[in-house]
Formats: sequence, structure tokens, C-alpha cells
Amino acid sequence: MKLSELETDAALATEMGRRLAHLRIDASLTQAELAEKAGLGRATVERMELGENIQIYNFYRVLRALNHLEDLNSVFPEAGPRPMDLLELKKPRQRVRKSRLPPSPEPWVWGDEGADA
Repeated sequence: MKLSELETDAALATEMGRRLAHLRIDASLTQAELAEKAGLGRATVERMELGENIQIYNFYRVLRALNHLEDLNSVFPEAGPRPMDLLELKKPRQRVRKSRLPPSPEPWVWGDEGADA
């Protein structure tokens, strides 16, 4: 079921709780074991899995205990530089200077001046 199809906050919380329970079971943890690992009470984990109202910090703790905290990066990606910021950071183009060679002791010639003589 897609989360975007859920019409109410309660339905969303219930689905998130169901998914959280699957993550816990896939990790081979009981509710009590997950609660201990997250530093929470077992009843808190149970309420989460039932889709009841929870504190966001408890949700973070459970994700961290399940090694899924990194998954939040897909929901909240780190903001990169905006295009206008990149333009402002771009340095103006500078001219290329040619190196100054020491003057040649003899004038340069094509090399075919002496061929006709």
C-alpha cells in the first residue's frame, strides 16, 4: 500500500506502525528487546506498532536501534547549493598571459631565403 493513498493521519500512523513491526521482526527482535535496545519501554514500542500517537524522538530511537536511521535521508535529503549560489561562487574568468621569452640573438627567418642564391 502506498502511503500517499492514505487519506487520514490515523491511517498513515497505522500503516507506519505495521511497517515498523515488519522491520522489528526482520531484525529478529521482540518488542521488549527493541525497546531495551532503543532505551524505551515495551509499551512505547507496542503503541508505535499500533499506530498510536508517539513522540518523534522515540521514533528516531527505534529507527537507530533497527539501523534504519539512515533511511531518513531519502525522505529529507541534504540540501545542495542552489543554482544562484553556484553562479555567485564562480570566479570571473581571467586572461591567459603568455610567457615572455628572452629575445633571440638572431632574427627569425623562414629558412628558404638562402635557397635561391
